[in-house]
Amino acid sequence: VSMPDIMANYDANLAIDHLSQGRVVVFAGGTGKPLCTTDSAASHRAVDIGADLLLKATKVNGVYSADPHKVPDAVYFPTLSYQEALDRGLEVMDFQSFEYCRDHRMLIRVFNMDQLEVLQQIIEGEAIGTLIS
Repeated sequence: VSMPDIMANYDANLAIDHLSQGRVVVFAGGTGKPLCTTDSAASHRAVDIGADLLLKATKVNGVYSADPHKVPDAVYFPTLSYQEALDRGLEVMDFQSFEYCRDHRMLIRVFNMDQLEVLQQIIEGEAIGTLIS
């Protein structure tokens, strides 16, 4: 759904131009295509613009062996390789989006979206959440 009063439609070249001028670019929503998840949109946009890192906001502070809200002794992983996440069957994002990131060597940082100032901390280089590489 086009929302020109709120933001411009996605244009990779325009986004890259803004980034090259030191501006912040935020991608919101999905692709507008059926059967494409927001994970699909995020992974494709990140690769399209040559991003260094895809930020995956969730309700927990990283990737765990199980849902830590349901399994109190779930193991937290500060770092993972793509293959480790696949081998362990960890649901970082939908499978196709995750494979797309892996195939394009797009780093993924999974973090808790409810923590104050977390984006600033990540930008400053703090090891917040789980880094998948």
